[in-house]
This record gives sequence, C-alpha cells and structure tokens, in this order.
Amino acid sequence: MKELEMMYEGKAKKVFKTEDDDRLIVAYKDDATAFNGLKKGTIVGKGIVNNRMSNYLCKILEEKGIPTHYVEELDERRTVVKKVEIVPLEVIIRNKAAGSFSKRLGVPEGTELKCSTLEFSYKNDDLGDPLINSYMALALGLATKEEIDTISEMAFKINAILQEVFRNIGIELIDFKLEFGRYHGQIILADEISPDTCRYWDIETHDHLDKDRFRRDLGDAEGAYQEVYRRLGLDR
Repeated sequence: MKELEMMYEGKAKKVFKTEDDDRLIVAYKDDATAFNGLKKGTIVGKGIVNNRMSNYLCKILEEKGIPTHYVEELDERRTVVKKVEIVPLEVIIRNKAAGSFSKRLGVPEGTELKCSTLEFSYKNDDLGDPLINSYMALALGLATKEEIDTISEMAFKINAILQEVFRNIGIELIDFKLEFGRYHGQIILADEISPDTCRYWDIETHDHLDKDRFRRDLGDAEGAYQEVYRRLGLDR
C-alpha cells in the first residue's frame, strides 16, 4: 500500500491517504510536545517505539476481543490503519493519582485509588481539551448514550488487559489516554498506546518510563522509551 497525499499532520504523527478509501497510513515522528504545544523538542527514536509498541498492543487487544484500527505494519515508523470518524472525546483511565489529577484534587502522586477512574476531555486543541462529563458530551452531540457506554466499557476492559501486560514486565500502568472512532457503525480503538499517551512507572524503583521525562525535564527520555520497548521484547 502506498502513501498518497498527506491529509493531516499532528504533534506526533502524519496521516496519509492511500489508494484504498477505507485505509490510511500513519507515520510516527520523533517530535515531542507538552502543555498543548507550548513545550517542543525531539525524543530520538520515539516514533519507532510508539509505532511498533502500539501495533504490538493492538494485536494483543484484538486477541482479547477489543476491535482496533490496526491493519498492517509497513515498517518501523509506518502503519496501515482503518479510516475512522474520530469521536471527539479523549478518554483517560487512572489507576493511581498522578499528573493533573493530583494537581486538581490535591492528592499526592502515587496515591492508591479506591478504584480506577474514567475521565472525558473534549478533544479540541483550541480550548485546551477541557474536561467534560457524559451529560455534556451528550448535550454537545459528541457521542450518543450507547457510544459513551460502549467506550466506557471498552476502556475499562483495555485497562485490565494492559495492566496485566505491563505488570508482567515490571511496569505499573499509572494512567493513560485513549481515543475511539466510528468504523462502519462500530466503535473501535483508534489511537496509539505508547509512552506518549501512558504513564509507566517501574514497579520497584518508581522511575518514570514515559513522556513525563520530557514534560518535567527529568532527563533521558530516549532511554525511558527504549526501556519499555526492550522489556516488551520489541528490540529483537
């Protein structure tokens, strides 16, 4: 499958049309941004990590009954995906307090939560992706009640699967962001799962193995991404 014209370039990816109207090619970049683009930089090799890791995890999720946009990995940076209509909601699952959750609610990072939480953000860069609830999403026509219920159920199922995957390689899944799309009337997972979109902490040392190393100037972001990649066995 060949890349045709570029239809979109985001903070971390380029999206190309193909000769098949039902398929797109996503190309992952090494560009890194934080704070809605206010901080910019480069994490060398992250495009490779994010592409191959997302594809690996999508295949695991598919085996567990979660439909995803994944079709075929073309090379270390490019993947064929299903063309979807993105639901304009970012879905955040949290297993421990961290990041904006800790800041908003005054809860120390690393605090155990009584249960995993789910948050929705309105996917709109101009507005800074504001937090909304399901009633607001319905009122704005962003999704139907059935779609919101499906997305919520799938998000918690994805959380359980991914927690086990990462626990088995000595990594704690603290929180992560998901996006979903509509594909021929079906809701499917339609975004990457990577150190860009997840918080990973080493179970023993609690070292950050994710984009927080760039976001918070902790240093060696490249090493953190490569460590997760290595533990998943993708460097072979």
